[in-house]
Amino acid sequence: MPTGSSPEEPTPTEDNGPAEEQPKPIKQRMAGQPASPMSPPPAKQRMGAAPVVSGESGAAPTGSAPAKQRMGATSAVSGELGAAPAGSAPGKQRMGAAPAVSGEPGAAPAGSAPGKQRMGAALSAPSEAPTAASESETPTLPPSQAPTRMGGTPAPRTEPPRTEPGPVSPQPSTAQAAPKTPAAPKPAAVQPTAPKATQQQPRPPASAARPAWVRPAVVTVALLVAALVVVLLARWLRSTPQVQDFLATFPGHSSRPAAAPIGIPAWLGWQHFLNVFFMVLIVRTGLQVRLEKRPPGYWTPNRNSFFSPKGNTPKKVSLSHWLHQALDLLWVLNGLIFIVLLVVTGQWQRTVPTNWDIVPNMLSTALQYASLDWPTENGWVQYNALQLVTYFLTVFIAAPLAIVSGFRMSTWWPTNAKRLNSIYPMEVARALHFPVMIYFVAFTVVHVALVLFTGALRNLNHMFASKDEVDWWGLVIFLVSLLAIAGSWFLTQPLFTRPIAGMMGKVSNR
Repeated sequence: MPTGSSPEEPTPTEDNGPAEEQPKPIKQRMAGQPASPMSPPPAKQRMGAAPVVSGESGAAPTGSAPAKQRMGATSAVSGELGAAPAGSAPGKQRMGAAPAVSGEPGAAPAGSAPGKQRMGAALSAPSEAPTAASESETPTLPPSQAPTRMGGTPAPRTEPPRTEPGPVSPQPSTAQAAPKTPAAPKPAAVQPTAPKATQQQPRPPASAARPAWVRPAVVTVALLVAALVVVLLARWLRSTPQVQDFLATFPGHSSRPAAAPIGIPAWLGWQHFLNVFFMVLIVRTGLQVRLEKRPPGYWTPNRNSFFSPKGNTPKKVSLSHWLHQALDLLWVLNGLIFIVLLVVTGQWQRTVPTNWDIVPNMLSTALQYASLDWPTENGWVQYNALQLVTYFLTVFIAAPLAIVSGFRMSTWWPTNAKRLNSIYPMEVARALHFPVMIYFVAFTVVHVALVLFTGALRNLNHMFASKDEVDWWGLVIFLVSLLAIAGSWFLTQPLFTRPIAGMMGKVSNR
């Protein structure tokens, strides 16, 4: 017994009998201290338990079952003598219990039941405090060495598995460390791929699949069918007695004013030609402004000029817009002259309704035209009721609407007049201007058709030759006017309009 040790009275434990003699203490690691907490966890130990330190003599041979400890329990220290032989059941300790120190004598024989301690129970110690053994008897294990098995024989140095848990213990602890699993690989960046051939592609619209002529052909056929239905219905109505009486009472001509002039003067013939000339070119340039995506050029009026009055900011518009605006100006001037002459010569009485019998006579005329049994008339003396109302709408309603809506979209409109712009916005002018153009186109087509189908030579003489005769002069003048319109159509190309536009402003490609 080394110097400094003092005998103590043996303390009985649960499993060991009374101590017969003082046991020799064993050498613990690092001068009696438990294994370093930084050392790797021993095999078959709970998380946080201190390693088992075995003595020399009486150690269990390799392969014996290791002692089990609960989480937080300190290491069990076995004595030199009386250690449990190989094959003995390991001692069990509760969580937080102090380590059971076995003495030399009175150790449990092989195969005996293991001693148990309750949680928080005091350490069972031998009757006398053991003395420290010599360093040569018990080797000191370095911190990196694997833990020893209960009994003292060093276990082979193996790395504890990291990813796979150990054998299932009889009482699994919830505090056991969960096995580490390899981190999931980061998903690679998704690259856009072309759609597979098997993937259903969006179908193109039906309008893009069919040829361009299909829609006009369908519209034409629909109009012809509708016209046929109207003709058949009108002819059936004319066969009824009530409608026949109505047609006899109102033949289609309203009461004529006594002071109304007879005949068509020469200036009115020229007005016919100029109106047709300007209307064809205005409709063409108007459609260009509406439909073209890349104009052939742009035009900006000079500041404080005729097309951009003082105080206005010059507006950049397309060349087609400039030409459309210039033609509108000429058409408006011709219309003003026409109105003045109507009033001065009294011709307004031929185009303005003056009696309410115009309404039933207008219905009678429309029914006669629809049945293809056209009324007998003489435009040199008086227009029928339907003609008179149509001319009135064209001259005094449609033309002013075209002028007012076109002026709002022109370069003459004051850009800085915020209150005026809010009262009359651009959207209203556009919504009004296009339907008025459609009306003028429809009026021109129907008017020319009726002139040709109700006595072309006589009617053309009234319009262009200003005489009530049946010869070819009116037709010749009409054909010459068509050539003039066709030549002007050709001259409205940018090649010819750019120099003229350059004299009134700045022309650019963008």
